[in-house]
Amino acid sequence: MKAIQANLLRFLYASPQFVIPIYQRNYSWTLAQCQQLWNDLLRAGRNSALNAHFIGSIVYVENGLLNVTRPEPLLVIDGQQRLTTCTLLIAALASHFEKNGLVELLDSFSAKKLRNYYLLNPNEDGERHFKLLLSETDKDTLLALLQSRSLPDSSSTRIVENHAMFQTLIEQHKDELPAICQGLAKLVIVDVSLDRSQDNPQLIFESMNSTGLELSQADLIRNFILMGLEPALQTELYKTHWRPMEKGFGQDAYATHFDAFMRDYLIAKTGEIPNVREVYVAFKRYAHSLTGDIRALVADVHAYATYYWAIALDAEKEPALRQAFHDLRELKVDVAYPFLLDAYRDYRHQHLSVDELRQIVRLVESYVFRRAICAIPTNSMNKTFASLSRSLKKDRYLESVQAAFLLLPSYRSFPRDEEFQRKLKERDLYKFRSRSYWLRRLENHGRKERVVVEDYTIEHILPQNVNLSPQWQAALGPEWQRIQQIWLHTLGNLTLTGYNSEYSDQPFISKQHAVRTSDGSAIGFASSPLRLNRLPFEMEGKMHSMGDVPVWNESAIQARAECLAREAARVWPVPQLADDVLQAYRPQAAKTGLSYSLDDHSQFASVPLRELFHALQQAVLALDPCVNEEVLKLYIAYKAETNFVDVVPQARRLRLSLNMPFHEIDDPKGLCRDVTHLGRWGNGCVEVSLTTQEELPYVMGLIRQSFERQMDDMASAG
Repeated sequence: MKAIQANLLRFLYASPQFVIPIYQRNYSWTLAQCQQLWNDLLRAGRNSALNAHFIGSIVYVENGLLNVTRPEPLLVIDGQQRLTTCTLLIAALASHFEKNGLVELLDSFSAKKLRNYYLLNPNEDGERHFKLLLSETDKDTLLALLQSRSLPDSSSTRIVENHAMFQTLIEQHKDELPAICQGLAKLVIVDVSLDRSQDNPQLIFESMNSTGLELSQADLIRNFILMGLEPALQTELYKTHWRPMEKGFGQDAYATHFDAFMRDYLIAKTGEIPNVREVYVAFKRYAHSLTGDIRALVADVHAYATYYWAIALDAEKEPALRQAFHDLRELKVDVAYPFLLDAYRDYRHQHLSVDELRQIVRLVESYVFRRAICAIPTNSMNKTFASLSRSLKKDRYLESVQAAFLLLPSYRSFPRDEEFQRKLKERDLYKFRSRSYWLRRLENHGRKERVVVEDYTIEHILPQNVNLSPQWQAALGPEWQRIQQIWLHTLGNLTLTGYNSEYSDQPFISKQHAVRTSDGSAIGFASSPLRLNRLPFEMEGKMHSMGDVPVWNESAIQARAECLAREAARVWPVPQLADDVLQAYRPQAAKTGLSYSLDDHSQFASVPLRELFHALQQAVLALDPCVNEEVLKLYIAYKAETNFVDVVPQARRLRLSLNMPFHEIDDPKGLCRDVTHLGRWGNGCVEVSLTTQEELPYVMGLIRQSFERQMDDMASAG
């Protein structure tokens, strides 16, 4: 590698041609970055005491053999953004000279010299005529600008906008043209040339972009795959797989979507969850673990990308699947994508029918929605879906998915109907994150002619106005303020209407029948075509709907909520399997009866020790609803995702193992012991004893550190 400081213009003049390899990202500098370059250039041009302005490095590969008669193009590894931006600036300056018929300035600046020295190779034809060749769409757009031709149909927005900006800036500062030229002449770079036969472009590229701030994970992965390949294979893989992926993800959103997709792809392939900022590192580790051809890896990534488009980017053609995926996206169930990628792959390979995949997607939707309604912490869901496909029997695919959901342990469990319906009736659903989603799903369940819920607004039957009218106060009774406060935003009091402004705070009887439009037609609940307003509910032994219930009070709200909650349990169902079928899927230990209770620990025959344990047990379980207790033969484990504290009963004490590095524990009293390299029952590197209840508050502070560390790890992984 050779690196020297060089004047930009002399560097461009002496170079035969720069080519941006096909694996490089598209030109992406924004107007703000171009404005900064312009400000720096103008400041340098105005200041005679400033001899140079450094704009960065340009790294390129040369073959190592100089061909005097026909020099080889130089492949740009790093610096294409500034190189392209400077080319656009010089092109705009040349056009200004031509448009205004300006003569030469400073003995070196004219339209002819700007073009023939820095933009073109005047004695070459075809693509060799140009100093800089970009990749794909960028190339055609830049060449059209340099030749004053019409822009291509799918032109590069950034190139066109930035070139136009420089034209405008030059026109605005035309009285300072000498300063502009002086500033351009003072731009300095670091010229870094690599010899392909001796240098490793990929390693050098990584070292220059190690912070990951300039390039997206998508850019780094693409360069890692393609950079070191022979040109023919590089072109084949790019055109066959990578370019179609860029188009599929969308040119403007490619990096954002691809980074998210690649993380889900790696989770699906490995079962491990990489940090969002370390997807590139995880991909390299995965690629190095494979023994197959690079073509197979890139083809597999491309295949999974098409699955991702169907699930996450609305590219699915099958109507039932497309609607199911749409509902998942509205519910924001990205965490399930790794599992769904595998399921969609199996569907594409005909291991699943369309209807089976639809049912699986709906199960995922039910699981996530029920947990959200029940306010169960979401920390564990990423690991639930990361490992779900590995527990399935592919010859009984749907059945094994249903069993997997039903057998999830308590902190990951699928909420059953009783808990779901109870929470649904009580929750503030008006402020729920996806209220249009749940209203739409309830309204359209079982309908062949779907209602476009977006054409309606949410309606509080009992109004939100804290100053309720006398009619409303009379209907609700003396406790009207309590009733409004408790039930206002809940399931029983919410519905859909197209006439929210007409209903306003009208008495209930008016909302039922009397409200009319300007043409005199009735628009009350009694004539509403919506299911939400027509579903019958039982009140005081009689069946009513919104159109004929005699009064809207606390009993009516509760009765309608009961009806809608039962309907919701059908919209978002729990999997149903016969007991004998489910039994076949239970873990072997559970089926063979290898389970333990506290009675199996003889140390608890001591009443003081058992009382001490019960106090500890209650405190640990109170840390969070996701904490689960598991009694094993030699110790009692408490876990969220995995064990964070294990309790080993001994004759006169409880020995606790905290699952965290010893150097991270904050232990002012010095009670903890480092057991990192010692064999002990339990999990973890920190050991502490609990002998009296007076010690419990301090020991719980230590346990909480282990628990919170695990929860933080789960959150950062998600």
